[in-house]
Amino acid sequence: MKKFFLLSLFAFLAMGFANAQNEPANNVPNDGPKITFSKMLHDYGTIEKGGDGNCEFTFTNEGNEPLILTNVKASCGCTTPSWTQKPVMPGKTGTIKVRYNTANVGGFTKTITVTSNAVDNPRVVLKIKGNVKKPE
Repeated sequence: MKKFFLLSLFAFLAMGFANAQNEPANNVPNDGPKITFSKMLHDYGTIEKGGDGNCEFTFTNEGNEPLILTNVKASCGCTTPSWTQKPVMPGKTGTIKVRYNTANVGGFTKTITVTSNAVDNPRVVLKIKGNVKKPE
């Protein structure tokens, strides 16, 4: 009886798992703005103190309604973002420019959180990393 119960339980779980594989990964609406970034990480590599700490992230609205970035926030004050303020129309691109303060010597990894009205991913976390060395 115990073996029958375990076998039945295993079969039930296996059928449930197989059925779950056929379900969509998430319930993203077909209509609305959708955001896609060309890259999620910018690696500065090794740069000298006082060097160029600027980089840019490009995104595309792959939806069918205007995409609006409502907030872009860096994880600390040493990183300053600026971004496209106007709605990004379907098929068009926008940018998020990031400046890292290279007066800080040493390795760094920082995040930039992008909040938008995108139906597929309303909160995206971008990353920058690198190492600032003293000039020789």
